[in-house]
Amino acid sequence: MRDVSIIGAGQVTVGELWDQSLKQLAYRAIRAALDDARAEKVDMLYVSNMLAGTASEQAHLGALVADFAGLHGVEAVKIEAACASGGAALRQGYLAAAGGLADFVMVCGVEKMTDHRPNAVVAGLAMAADADYEVIQGLTFAGINALMMRRYMYEYNLKHDAFAPFAVNAHRNAATNPYAMFPEPVTTAQYTRARMITPPINLLDSSPICDGAAAVLLCPTDIARDYHPAPVRIKASASATDTLAVHSRRNPTWLAAAESSARQCYAQAGVGPDDIDFFELHDAFVIMSALSLEAAGFAARGEGTRLALAGEIFREGRIPICTMGGLKARGHPVGATGVYQAAEATLQLRGQAGENQIPGARLGMIQNIGGSGATIVAHILEAS
Repeated sequence: MRDVSIIGAGQVTVGELWDQSLKQLAYRAIRAALDDARAEKVDMLYVSNMLAGTASEQAHLGALVADFAGLHGVEAVKIEAACASGGAALRQGYLAAAGGLADFVMVCGVEKMTDHRPNAVVAGLAMAADADYEVIQGLTFAGINALMMRRYMYEYNLKHDAFAPFAVNAHRNAATNPYAMFPEPVTTAQYTRARMITPPINLLDSSPICDGAAAVLLCPTDIARDYHPAPVRIKASASATDTLAVHSRRNPTWLAAAESSARQCYAQAGVGPDDIDFFELHDAFVIMSALSLEAAGFAARGEGTRLALAGEIFREGRIPICTMGGLKARGHPVGATGVYQAAEATLQLRGQAGENQIPGARLGMIQNIGGSGATIVAHILEAS
């Protein structure tokens, strides 16, 4: 196995991008990654996406994106793992480059969610849940996360405002991210007054429906500096699964797949939670922030919100999270989210995150969740 590094990263500003098609968004992200790497060669393309078949009425995305991006003749496939599609595609790209199957692997995540009515998109997202036992009961993902959040609050005797720091942190970081959908800070008072969606989840507890695309270019580490002066090494990569339906888990407030993938990454990298300088977690709903911090070893069970209330998740804290706004405020174009995380972590580890820079960042963890925790992919990235 060869060491693999990220040599190029590209992003499209997340938003309601009605004037741009799926393939146009993908092209823009790929072009930006190639320009960043000062490279033109691509041997293999992985496209991560969840909803194109329903929201864009377009399948066969590998060939579609390769064709439109001018990558004629390359091997190209779509990777789908619900909201973890981006992380899964990054892992497949890493394995291809590490295994010597290709020298230059482009990973592009792209999603168009706003061209259809919200109820149609919500129905599409529900396909990541168990159709026979969850969706048939009328559960949406907001509903599933609301049940998990309510149970967590009950078990650990918490009030709703204990989760406020997660939203405040995300929006504070998005305010200085030029690619964020919601670059506006929010206050704790605004959080507590926000419109309820599915109790106890309110508007500021949840990420938005949106469009976007991001891309990263991978190559073997031993030639990475030929293309970028500050390549970012993929130090560890792991993926794990849990039951699709939450009710089938031993503990509905524990992300077993997050625990497993994080432990695998720590073992591969020879590090532990105390060595990680920042954590790009999957805050599709704020309850996932608390659960992810606990499962990945940054907080004890039931202590995720307390870590946040102590300010340890902010840029100045012990374990900064969602340093560019996360899913909550940067936006969550589902199939692209994991690739946005990789691009953002790359900027952090190069020292190019601007006002959002974590001083001295050397190791970053990114974690992408599919469904309500059924697929979780984690990577540890290292500055060169």
